[in-house]
Amino acid sequence: MAGARGHLRDRELPPLTTQAETLIELGVHGIAGLSADEIRAFAKAAEDKDQDEEQDGDGERGGLLAVHPERAPASALAPLLRRDGKPGFVVVDMPDVDLFTPLDTVPVPDAPLYVLSGVDRGDHMANWSPDEALPALTAQNRTPLLLSEGIHWVLQQPAALERNHCFMTIGSRLRKANGALDARTPALWISNGTGRDGRERRNAPKAGWCWAGNRHTWLGFGSTTGRRLPPA
Repeated sequence: MAGARGHLRDRELPPLTTQAETLIELGVHGIAGLSADEIRAFAKAAEDKDQDEEQDGDGERGGLLAVHPERAPASALAPLLRRDGKPGFVVVDMPDVDLFTPLDTVPVPDAPLYVLSGVDRGDHMANWSPDEALPALTAQNRTPLLLSEGIHWVLQQPAALERNHCFMTIGSRLRKANGALDARTPALWISNGTGRDGRERRNAPKAGWCWAGNRHTWLGFGSTTGRRLPPA
């Protein structure tokens, strides 16, 4: 796919109504406690708004359809991922994955469904640490993806995850009882089938974590220009 290495853009994602059908086929509406018609209606309203704005010559168009993480947590979404016929999984040493919630600086609409604009894998930040990447994204008027949003992206566009070009989702963090951030930062990459992953999971999509101060040459930083809702 053109642009798969570097900057995957909204224009390369399927239409929002097509994305809705993908989520329905995967059963995400059931996980979220929504009807298929609710997801279809939301996607259609967002597309209609995009068409109106296209005629006006401004506004955000296209994007990634997402379910709010409180409705569809990462633990339920990760197994829906597929690569080489193998299902996705969450690493065994992240049993608290669903306790990773949006940073205070990451605004998420208070709605079951929303649309992300300008999603980008952040390959240019490969070999940066999460601690270095977060302020840089903020300075660029971008906001980091949540883990659930990253999974939604790969569900809709599997090419967003490729060997040596995977990405972190540092918008999701876990707070300790004292209010400090846990040092783990979530990421999506491809298993090598080593260690506790198991050989049978080689090449499977994987939700895991890295330390906030560590750098990895093969991990960019997924981000978006914003999250939006269609008009009521």
